[in-house]
Amino acid sequence: MNSDINISVNDREELIYLLTEAAQFEHTVMCTYLYAMWSLKKDENDGITAEEKEAIDRWRASIRKVALEEMLHLALVNNLVAAFGATPCYSRPDFPVIQGYFPSALDFHLAPFNEETMQHFVFIERPECIDVKDGASFTHESHYTRVVSTDLLTPTSREYSSQGHLYHGIAQAIRCLADELGEEGLFIGHGEAQLSSAEFPLPGLFEIGGVETAMKAIEEIVSQGEGAPAHREDSHFARFDAVLKEYRALKEARPDFEAAFPAAVNPVLTELADERHTTRVTNSGARHMVDLGNSVYGLMLQTLAQVSAPVPLPSGLRQGLSDVSCQLMKYTTVIGEAAVRMPICDSKPGINAGLSFAVPKSFGQYVQANAAQILAERASELAEACLGIEKFQELPGVADGLAEMANSLRDMHSEFEEHFTLVTESGQESDEPQPAPPVPDDVPANVDADNVASSDEIEISFDVERCIHSRRCVLNAPTVFLANVKGPWLHPETDTVEHLVHVAQSCPSGAITYRRLDGGPAEAAPLVNVINLRQNGPYAFHAALSIDEQPPMYRATLCRCGQSRNKPFCDNSHIEAGFEATGEPETIPSEPLAERGGGLHVAPLKDGPLKVRGSMEICSGTGRTINRPQYAKLCRCGGSANKPYCDDTHLRIGFRSGK
Repeated sequence: MNSDINISVNDREELIYLLTEAAQFEHTVMCTYLYAMWSLKKDENDGITAEEKEAIDRWRASIRKVALEEMLHLALVNNLVAAFGATPCYSRPDFPVIQGYFPSALDFHLAPFNEETMQHFVFIERPECIDVKDGASFTHESHYTRVVSTDLLTPTSREYSSQGHLYHGIAQAIRCLADELGEEGLFIGHGEAQLSSAEFPLPGLFEIGGVETAMKAIEEIVSQGEGAPAHREDSHFARFDAVLKEYRALKEARPDFEAAFPAAVNPVLTELADERHTTRVTNSGARHMVDLGNSVYGLMLQTLAQVSAPVPLPSGLRQGLSDVSCQLMKYTTVIGEAAVRMPICDSKPGINAGLSFAVPKSFGQYVQANAAQILAERASELAEACLGIEKFQELPGVADGLAEMANSLRDMHSEFEEHFTLVTESGQESDEPQPAPPVPDDVPANVDADNVASSDEIEISFDVERCIHSRRCVLNAPTVFLANVKGPWLHPETDTVEHLVHVAQSCPSGAITYRRLDGGPAEAAPLVNVINLRQNGPYAFHAALSIDEQPPMYRATLCRCGQSRNKPFCDNSHIEAGFEATGEPETIPSEPLAERGGGLHVAPLKDGPLKVRGSMEICSGTGRTINRPQYAKLCRCGGSANKPYCDDTHLRIGFRSGK
């Protein structure tokens, strides 16, 4: 197919139509990647060697990164849709995708990880200038060319040979329409319908408000996928090509090597599907598992769509729904990995099941005054169903998580939705700014009297439970902090106020606080909120911190090894445990934050990660900026393979926070 074919677009309606197809394309591709990733084996007991397991773990991480970037692409495409005034699209065709839904050169069905599947992934992500064969079983039975009608008012399909071809056509259409309508006339959508890094921890996610940011979004999608024009080594094309080559080498070394469980091609639950290209799931346990997985996936889409509601939502509700959708995707992964290990039916021994990603025909946004309430009902129903399934198949954390999610959604309904109609009818703003965590004028220490001492000018307080660097104080102010003595050991009268203030503000754990008695200024919040990663040690926070059930503070060292007996604070257990975690992870490209300070809220999730919300710069131990998110989930079980970020390892290893 000729990639020089021009993709002509006449008006806004056709542009939105084309972007909707792009969104469905990204969504469809993401599901095929997830299905293959979930089918990969994890343990040597599954019939693989230690060397093969190491390779499979690398492939899983590589495919997972690509799938996350496809989610980013879907979000950016939908931000474009919203920027032009339309409702973002989260629907997609059911698998297998029938001929004609996408261009003839592209075939989509669910298949487990194998050589043909990886060849297909390489074909999907190929640059326009490179000729790549498709996987043999993915080739259409008959080829066709879409009939393109540019003389109709009704939007119709366009023909394209690759993702790059499609997006270059979209970019050209945006420039032309911006010239015709004016940039302000084209970009008329409100930002509240777009997703941003404030709600989702997706590196590279940003809002779109004009031609410049629209071109930036398209360039991000194309370069990450194809790697064009320089064929980047970290592009999807390059990643899949590297996995395919390594798989072939291991297969050649041991012909019996099977990297994945034998998941079915296009598993389905209903009788309506074309049996020539699908396999029905009839095994009772597998049917319940696949049904639950599809339902959790559907609830995730429904929740995500609600975040992008055309009516602006209160920021607290947007964030709450965003958190729910992220957690639902993680539960979908747990269920998806379990499904591919279960037999699909008695008539096809040796073939396993898998999620079909069926999208309900009723999919769409709910009336805003009751959306969280309806989502809560569904989450509660799925929690009950999960309890039944766990009688024969363990799904760590899913049933309890869904039940807690239902309660959270009910709370959202009570807080934000019960008065939604009254607020909008009164003509008042329904999206009042949410107050930031309080920035204290002083940080009183909750300590015993023996750990508080005063001079005429300053009062020093010491919190023994939070201290992990006591030797630093003894060395910096040896006349003030007396080691190994009986009786009073704090003597602020022996030093100057300025030096004591410096010592206190240099304490990374926040164990030392002070109160000026001479009328001098109290400690102020930092201009930039910083989280430093200590090599083989804790997170060091410096911000106006609000930590659940704790008094406000400016400095804290929080556990990331999972062993502390004083969670969420570090107690130096990482030393005894021999915890290993780099303080110098790779830099994630991120844009400078408009606001670098303000309140930073830390919520230690029960038996889970630290959920951090607010402007922050995550820095290495040497001070290099690693990322600038506004929302992050930081690992605190010590087991994540994606440190410092959570990757749900806490579910697999049974991490218990104790609080």
